[in-house]
Amino acid sequence: MAERQGDLGRRIEQRRTELGLTREEVAFRAGMAPGYLAHLEEHSTAAPDSGTLLRLAGALRTSLTELGGGLVDLPPGIGHAARAPRLSELAEQECRRLLSTHGVGRLAVSTEQAPVVVPVNYSVVDDAIVFRTQPGSVPAEGIGHEVAFEVDRVDDALSQGWSVLVRGPADTVTDPDDVRRLAEGAYSTPWAGGERDVWVRIEIATLTGRRIDVW
Repeated sequence: MAERQGDLGRRIEQRRTELGLTREEVAFRAGMAPGYLAHLEEHSTAAPDSGTLLRLAGALRTSLTELGGGLVDLPPGIGHAARAPRLSELAEQECRRLLSTHGVGRLAVSTEQAPVVVPVNYSVVDDAIVFRTQPGSVPAEGIGHEVAFEVDRVDDALSQGWSVLVRGPADTVTDPDDVRRLAEGAYSTPWAGGERDVWVRIEIATLTGRRIDVW
């Protein structure tokens, strides 16, 4: 029986993937064998010493605290601003690349009481945002209306990040073939759990983005 991947392994793999690095590249930067890095990523019983974790955090351009999950209950962006930040607008092609194919984004809808923003697990299919929800839920209130959808990434270790904003109409996906295709190709079930069988599609009418880099 294959051993279960641990929390440390998932964070290492996720950060490595975000940076677009192979195991070999990270192992070289951290001064360790690729096989040992694979062991850290794949085995929950892996217990590296503090020196190994420090080198690994440096190779992944993050902090020991973030690598160890110490910031999981804190909002992103708690670090200090960089000394020479640069704010720039993103081209549409870069926005689409960052929006990518799946993840967690924030849906903004206007309800009868007030505007509300909620997180949803989403995918990009046929150049549109799609996600699942429940009838009568806050995300479902956006159906038939213009909504906003935002995704972002904040790198606390480097005080930089990006955000992408989508605006467009939200509609229910009702065609049985389309629903089946979306369900079969979904990257993940909704993290919130429960019966969420209403598929919502957001047409990308406008797409903008910004990035904060450091000089």
